[in-house]
Amino acid sequence: MVSLPKVNELGFFEIRLESIGGLGANLAGKMLAEAGVVGVGLNGVSFSSYGSEKKGSPVKAHIRFCDINTNIRDTSPVERPHVVGVFHEALSKTINVTSGISEDSIVLVNSNKSPEELKDLMKMVAGTIAVVDATGIALEEKNRANMAMLGGLFRLCSFLDPEAMKGVIRKSLEKKYPSSVQPALNTFERGYNEVKFQTFELPAGQQMPAFVRMDTPVLGYETQPMGGMIINPGNSMLKDLSISRAGMMPHFHEDKCIHCAQCDTVCPDFCFVWEEQPDKKGKPQMFLQGIDYQYCKGCLKCIQACPTEALSGEREDGNYGIEHRTPHRFDLVTQN
Repeated sequence: MVSLPKVNELGFFEIRLESIGGLGANLAGKMLAEAGVVGVGLNGVSFSSYGSEKKGSPVKAHIRFCDINTNIRDTSPVERPHVVGVFHEALSKTINVTSGISEDSIVLVNSNKSPEELKDLMKMVAGTIAVVDATGIALEEKNRANMAMLGGLFRLCSFLDPEAMKGVIRKSLEKKYPSSVQPALNTFERGYNEVKFQTFELPAGQQMPAFVRMDTPVLGYETQPMGGMIINPGNSMLKDLSISRAGMMPHFHEDKCIHCAQCDTVCPDFCFVWEEQPDKKGKPQMFLQGIDYQYCKGCLKCIQACPTEALSGEREDGNYGIEHRTPHRFDLVTQN
């Protein structure tokens, strides 16, 4: 019988996956639990928590493992995880993805940044950071990032059998999507082999932050919003949609643009920034200045609509939406 490396006071080894709708964290959690139960004989459970079921909405998947002599009677969200899987590094802008971790916890991040950069980005005090470029692997293997993340998670959870996971992948895909089986296996294998680790010790005199349930606060007569007010509207000009992108985003080539506005016509989030300038004849005309990546969710409809190839799809480098943001948007909003 397989023994778990460490458990909490209830005898559980707990994993939490932080993701957005569309990246497959819910399926990854189910497959991970199945591989633990069927593959190595553990007791396990997997469930998810999310709001609206749409691409880009925050999603959490919770997995618990224990030995066969322990019953799982706890289906509450995982608050103090041994392992956290972050499927999109930009989630840390709006969600405390490392909430509840200890100095012994491992945080796996889908990113091409270094562990030091991610430690600062996620404001981690201590712990182990594991990094795998799941998006890059998925794009190269023509598969999904969740398979690469599963590979990384199996590397972190040494008590799980990778061969059992490969069997789960075949079972899940071969009937409906037989052509996807080998790319999924390749993606899983690369995620397992390409993950990198770095441990950061807890500085002397410091403590790990206590768990704070920021996303589901306790509401009472003193704390609930008045009149059912929406306190985080999706159409706010301060909304950051960068967490909705899944690896690719449009890049603007100004020298090819004819300012026809076809891109702006199909854009669902009004990402394109325009400015009125005189044309060659001195008549006022709107000229495209660029893309405000804060609002871009990476649907790439604009690329298909552009008649002159002034827009191209390129891999997101993790800095778009901050350093590359066009500053005209807020000026235009103020003027109007």
